[in-house]
Amino acid sequence: MKKIIILLVSVIVSCALHAQQPARPSLVYTDGFDLNLVGQAFPLSKSYHRIDTALYPEFPPVIKRLLTHSAGLVISFKTNSPRITAKWCVTDSKPGNNMTPIMNKGLDLYIKRDGVWEFAGVGRPEGACNEYVLVQHMNKAEKECLLYLPLYDKVKSLSVGIDSGYQITKGENPYTKKKVALYGSSITQGASASRPGMAYPARLSRDMGIDFINLGLSGNGKMEKVVANMVATIRADAFVLDCFANPSPEEITQRTAYMVKAIRAAHPAAPIILVQTGPRESGNFDSVINQVVRLKNENTRIEFEKLKKEGVQNLYLIRGDELLGRDHEGTTDGVHPNDLGFDRMLQVIKPEMAKILQ
Repeated sequence: MKKIIILLVSVIVSCALHAQQPARPSLVYTDGFDLNLVGQAFPLSKSYHRIDTALYPEFPPVIKRLLTHSAGLVISFKTNSPRITAKWCVTDSKPGNNMTPIMNKGLDLYIKRDGVWEFAGVGRPEGACNEYVLVQHMNKAEKECLLYLPLYDKVKSLSVGIDSGYQITKGENPYTKKKVALYGSSITQGASASRPGMAYPARLSRDMGIDFINLGLSGNGKMEKVVANMVATIRADAFVLDCFANPSPEEITQRTAYMVKAIRAAHPAAPIILVQTGPRESGNFDSVINQVVRLKNENTRIEFEKLKKEGVQNLYLIRGDELLGRDHEGTTDGVHPNDLGFDRMLQVIKPEMAKILQ
């Protein structure tokens, strides 16, 4: 009998406590397209793709697929809501074995505090369609927010949720100083950052206030003529070629001059920056890998010097040998930088970019 009385008392107390707690506001969702989408090379209507590949039927199928990935795209908005959530749908493809699901298919939220963008929360994917609380229990002041989209998947739909009774509006483009087209490899696209906002193009944008357009093409930044011609049509203040991890040493010799000259023909004064590929930690003991990387960087340097002798102006080279440091701890898989590796890349690349783009 005592046990029954104790149980009844516990139930009554529990119900009373719950009754005292105010009901949580319901969520109101806003379609991402009604906010400010930043980071596309060309404005696209109702699309989270990086490029409208229908305009380029000659592109190889793998490049068309990679350009549907939302790497580098970010939604800018303002809200005074104490809670921010998101609903989003991606594909049912499996994350790469060197990628976190959050980086591959998830979301990454930053909020500005005292003029600095700071990490606020992530959207953890559980499947093709997801709903997740990014951050909660915040004050009711208006907050400037950046929501980074997945690096390695196609976003089919996205909406941002806030508590009812609060406001959400379009944010400004925070990257207004310059626009820089950044063409490259899987490292440019963001493998293997832990989350989308940690990829080095995203960090450069936040740190420098410059819109670095992420045109990383995982394994396929090979400077094909059709792709070079597309990159040359982008209206940008500067161009970065961080693609030399992907072509063979021979392809670097055959293709670099064409791509540089195609850009220069369309943009007579824009800086063009070549970034040598960083060291392969998988080549620490593997002499064949080490030799291939050495040849790639040597051929990149030779092509750079040839172009300079031919009179190509505003052409720059950033060396790759110090991009990951010297302790062999900067990668996830011996090739792709982890967050430490991307931070080290930033310490080398950002000062050079600042001098060139000032």
